[in-house]
Amino acid sequence: MDNIKSQINYWRKSASMNWQTAEDLFKLKHYDACLFFCHLTLEKMLKGLSVRQTRKIVPRIHDLERLSLLAKLDLSEEQLKNLRVITGFNIGGRYDDAKFAFYKKCTRSYTEKYFKISKKLYLWLKEKYQKKQKSK
Repeated sequence: MDNIKSQINYWRKSASMNWQTAEDLFKLKHYDACLFFCHLTLEKMLKGLSVRQTRKIVPRIHDLERLSLLAKLDLSEEQLKNLRVITGFNIGGRYDDAKFAFYKKCTRSYTEKYFKISKKLYLWLKEKYQKKQKSK
């Protein structure tokens, strides 16, 4: 049980640090990196909730929709749509041409839109950590 709790806390705390980085990167106008850290934040929040739900180590996946299914979250169609888009921001290990195309896409207005959406999702997921898990 302690191992499960420590995993959940690790994912939550790590997500919080990544969110701070996303905020800082937005202020510095590093828009592509900001959106990458938005993805990373949501991924980690979902991984912690998945561990809490399944009581198992979460698989090494980055797909936010799949992670939300593992966490058994009741998402709206809009939230799912946004998670699908934000999953695309996970470009850390991709080829340079994909990174450059993403960089060009990340204008201030595009980034601001998804930064706000990410923040709303992040705060919503934080609330889920506050709720007691139903007894099995």
